[in-house]
This record gives sequence, structure tokens and C-alpha cells, in this order.
Amino acid sequence: MTMRLRLLAPLLAAALIAAGCTESGEPPAPDVLRVGLAAPATLLPADVVDQSGRMVTGALWTPLADYDPATGKTAPRAAESFSSSDRVTWTVKLKDGGKFHDGTPVTAQSYVDTWKAIGAERWQASRVVKDLLRAKEITASDPLTIRLVLDRPSGQVPALLSSPALVPLPASVLASRDWAGFAQRPVGNGPFRLDGAWQPSGGKLVRVADAPGKARVVELKTGDAAAQYDEVKAGKLDLSTFVPGDRHEAMHADFAQRHVMWALPTVSYLGFPLSAPHFSDATVRHGFGLGIDRAALEAGALGKQVDPAKSLLPPAVAPGERSSTCRPCTFDAGAGKSLLTQAEFPTTPVHFGQSQASWLRPLAEQVSKAVGVPFAPEPGQGPFAIDVALTTPSPAEVLAEIVKATGYASDGFADLLKSAEETDSAESGEVYRLVENQLLRDLPVVPLWSGHGHAVWADRVGDVKATAFGGVDLSGISVR
Repeated sequence: MTMRLRLLAPLLAAALIAAGCTESGEPPAPDVLRVGLAAPATLLPADVVDQSGRMVTGALWTPLADYDPATGKTAPRAAESFSSSDRVTWTVKLKDGGKFHDGTPVTAQSYVDTWKAIGAERWQASRVVKDLLRAKEITASDPLTIRLVLDRPSGQVPALLSSPALVPLPASVLASRDWAGFAQRPVGNGPFRLDGAWQPSGGKLVRVADAPGKARVVELKTGDAAAQYDEVKAGKLDLSTFVPGDRHEAMHADFAQRHVMWALPTVSYLGFPLSAPHFSDATVRHGFGLGIDRAALEAGALGKQVDPAKSLLPPAVAPGERSSTCRPCTFDAGAGKSLLTQAEFPTTPVHFGQSQASWLRPLAEQVSKAVGVPFAPEPGQGPFAIDVALTTPSPAEVLAEIVKATGYASDGFADLLKSAEETDSAESGEVYRLVENQLLRDLPVVPLWSGHGHAVWADRVGDVKATAFGGVDLSGISVR
């Protein structure tokens, strides 16, 4: 017996060493991709607001279409086509053969019932269904045809319906309404299915159909962003989808040709109480806007996770090219002071509105110093934070949020906004630029910044791309 143990000891040691090597950076199987991410808040696609949730649900579901807000063009995915003769009645034709991961067919009724549930449950996407689509009727004409009748003409329907938040749910969960259970074991119609239940530590995705050269299995691991960044450097992870601020400079050297940044569908503004006497003058609002040093806030309080605004509409939903920076988006403390003096702004302390936004107080202190207006630390009627997490690539959504938050209205603005909404999405960019120009002139809100995402990856990984509403496209990544 003693001799047998002596003979086994080297074998056991070798096995332990081999196991240790695997954990410390041995590459996985050629078709396995190891991905680090922050824990998603939910895997219910209609309620997702974070980039991890967008990435995972983007792998589990296929949206009706991909929409490019810069051009207004739609590339059908689950849909075959969108059509309307009057922009009031819309027909969406589905591609034949779509199935959920449980084997049941994806039909027009799947979408109709899902969109009804979204409105009833008041998930994040409910504002798209209720406030933006505003359909009087949503029906399934046949198994592959969705019919929508709106309460007014709208050319934004293809953009709105391309939202990843409006993907279909299977009949089983629509009947049970066990949303919490479904979020643990989601069933989609996308390129990957979830193998087992989602855990706090992550989960495993398995590709539904063969795709040579692409990952067949994606192992998702939640954890600390800095630690995951280092694990990619050490070969323990293949891809990290979040880069903390203190790694930004190193990222360009550590992953010179192996990193990507992309716009997120998040945007922040400083809003004004337009009915308050001190802020009813646009000159005052412009003065405050010029006192904001976005670059200093981006490098400090915001941890290098945002891009300072160059226009009123964020990159994720801005139609057309925007090469120059808008005047209210620039920092010019001297000009800001001059405008406040010109408007005879009082020297009484300025109160800033209550907000959960971490950036409001440092911004208020910065503006107070820049333009020479005393800052009142207690809340009150004054400038306030507006943080918007968008669910669609249509400019209509963010503009509706601005109007709702500020109550802004002026001669001709409602008609201009109506004209932009009615124009076909592929041709609406020019009209939305007119809307944007009027808002930049009257300035009910000051554009601040929009979020951006980051990813870094190992040598064995290629073809990493990301979009604002889908995050990193796990289905397109190649591994070797």
C-alpha cells in the first residue's frame, strides 16, 4: 500500500500542476470564448438599462431590424420588411421559420402579446409602446404579419421597432407571467441560448447554429472590471467588456490593436426650471452652459466613462454627421460671466435641484466658481440633472424626455417636432437638425455628455464589434 501511494504521488502532483496551469492562463478549447462583464441588472430585454444586459440579451434575441441613426436606414433581421402608405397604418412582415430556443415558433402574435405585456408591466420599454408608438391597434393579421394603426402619422416606426427592448417573449412566460423566473432562464430567438440558469457569477451561452471560425460557447464571468482587465492581460480571460478609468491610459499600450470604444445609449443634460424668473431668459441659460468644464468632470468625477457633448443629440441617436462642437457645449468661463452680467443675473446663491446623479454637486460647484455665482448647497428651484437611458435609436425618444423634464414650448417648436416625427426615418435627419438647432438656441437643457463602452481582448480573439443598443456582438467574434 505504501509503495502504491509513493507511485501515485507524482501523478497526483502532475494533475494538480496541470489544473493550476489551466486556471492560470492555459487557452480553452478553440471554440470557447471567455468573457468578463459586470453583473447585468436583469435579463428581461424590455427592462434592460445597462450595457452588460444589452450584450447578453443581444446574444439571446434577434431584433426585428438593425437601424443606423446616422443614415436612417434599416437592415431587416427578424423582420422581412416595414411598409406603410400613409404612415398611420404600418405592416411588419416577419421572416418565415423563426423559432424560440424552446422550439416554439416566433409569430406575429408573439410580438403583439409581448408588446401588450410591456405596456402592462411598465418596464423601461413601456414608454416606447405607450408614448412613442402610440398605436390604437396592434394585431396579427396572419402568423407572419403585424399590423399597427397609430393615432397620428409617424415615419419613426422602423427606428422604434428596431429597439432590442421590443423583441418577442415565448408564449409560456406570457401565460405564466413568472418574470423573475424567466429572467433567470431566459428563452429568446437569437444566435445563442442560455445553457442552464443565469447565476450571480455568470452563465454559459451555446450557439444555436454552426458558424465556422466563431465561438460555439461563450463563458460569461461577472466580476470586478480592473481584475478582469488584468485577467485578459494574463490570458485568463479572452475579452473584458468594461475598462475602469485608471486603466484608460494603459489600455492604449496594453491592447494597442485590441480595444474598442463605442457610444452607449445614455445621455445627460443640465435642465432649467423655465418658469422660474431667474432662468426664464435664454441668455442666463447660455451663461451657465459656458461655465461647465466637461473635460474636467469627465477625467474626475465621471471616471473617464463618458464623452463630452458636441451636440444636443447624443451619438447613439444623432442623424447625420456632426463634425463641429456646438457653442453651448464649450467651456468659456469669461463669456459665461459676461452673459450673466448682460442678463443682470442676481448675486443670490443658486440652488440646484435634488438628484441621485453623482455628478450634479461637483458640476454645481464648478459652475459657481467659473461664472462667479454663489452656490447654495441645499436643494431648491434651479438647474437640475437629467439622465436618460434610451431604449430606441430614434431621436424622438430623447426629445420627448427633454420636453417632459423642462416643459419647453415655443412658437413653432411643436410643429417642427411633429414634422420630424412624420418624416420617413431615412429622410428625417435634416428636420431633426432644425429641431436640434432651435433647442440649442433656446437652451432649455445644456448638453453635457453621453456614455461610452470599452472592450479589450486577447490575441486569440478577432472581429470584435459593438453597437450602442447591442453592446459587444458576441455572435460575430472569431476565436483561434
